[in-house]
Amino acid sequence: MAEDLKKAYKTVMDDHFPGELEISFGAGADRQTLRYEKVTWVVDDVEKGLRYGENPGQEAALFRLVNGNLTIGDVRVIGPERGLVCAATLHQFGKHPGKINLTDADNALNILRYLTEKPSVAILKHNNPCGVAQADSLAEAYVSADLADRVAAFGGCIALNRPVDLTTAEEISQRYAEVVVAPGFEEGAVEVLARRKNLRIMEIGNMQKLQDYAPERFVDFKSLIDGGLVMQLSFVPKSRSQADLVLAETEYKGQSYRVERTPTDQEYQDMIFGWMVEAGVTSNSVIYVKDGVTVGIGTGEQDRVGVAEIARDKAYRKLADRISFERHQKPYNDLTDQDARGQIDAEVAEKKGGLPGSVMVSDAFFPFRDGIDVGLSEGVKAVVQPGGSMNDYQSIEACNAHGATMVFTGQRSFKH
Repeated sequence: MAEDLKKAYKTVMDDHFPGELEISFGAGADRQTLRYEKVTWVVDDVEKGLRYGENPGQEAALFRLVNGNLTIGDVRVIGPERGLVCAATLHQFGKHPGKINLTDADNALNILRYLTEKPSVAILKHNNPCGVAQADSLAEAYVSADLADRVAAFGGCIALNRPVDLTTAEEISQRYAEVVVAPGFEEGAVEVLARRKNLRIMEIGNMQKLQDYAPERFVDFKSLIDGGLVMQLSFVPKSRSQADLVLAETEYKGQSYRVERTPTDQEYQDMIFGWMVEAGVTSNSVIYVKDGVTVGIGTGEQDRVGVAEIARDKAYRKLADRISFERHQKPYNDLTDQDARGQIDAEVAEKKGGLPGSVMVSDAFFPFRDGIDVGLSEGVKAVVQPGGSMNDYQSIEACNAHGATMVFTGQRSFKH
């Protein structure tokens, strides 16, 4: 049975999806039609599209939009010849990609399209970020993103918004990853990365214009169990600059409440950075960021208190692992020296998982103050959230009691 399972992961399935696909909206003179072609790659003399879907045994195919334009209401969605993942040049593909490889790459670009001003790196796993970072150099951004959650980043998709230089390539080659996506590769970088035999190295030239995609929308399809379809226009965060953020205030039972402290410039920077990362995190979610790096990421939970606690607990665990790896070249869980573990535990407790001074980011409002108190009790000094709860006054009171600041975006950022 075990050998059969191992074989399944290596199998390239035949898919029976058609080579072309058309989707029409409306009828008669109002009909708008989008035409797609299936994407394939040649790997080891085998021309094939996706290896399989989310699991072995699920047929899957990738289709590229090649013709047609679509307007829904007053929104013109992304048209043909604007390909990103669908138009990638493959420098090395040890094996055909699976559906998860491409959806991870796609969501990484969904985050990076808002982070174009500085070298930025997003590492994704199962369509959620493990670590995201900005820095003055690409290598520094990559190392920071990797060490934000080194365990989760193992076997992930690394997306970089600048051409990969030799220094960054050397850093990436020291770790195991499934996919590397970048707008280009400097001379010799591909050869360094190719030391990893099955690493999928993808060059996407259009990433150089990634900022052009920031306000763009597409039609987001969701298939239901009975074959039905739910369609929506894709989400675009409106608050992408400091001027878009509103200092938290509300009125409750005739009394006005306002957060007392205005954010610092660094807090504003982290608020925008965190809110852009949040657009790529599965809901319900809460994340913590500090100095342009994610500290703890909580995803896909049913309650806001629970996900705030998960993100906090991950920050503690990931800092312990980072210290162990940097100091002893071992994962924390493999460290058998009890004295060393005790020292790390004490250091992590003293630093509160690296959370003091961080920004807490929530994709929806806090229904009560108990969720926001999770972060504030760890030393969080700034919060960014949509606002709009009947109990916003509680969150404002909590921030004022802790000397923290808070802004509202006025827009929820759910992602399912």
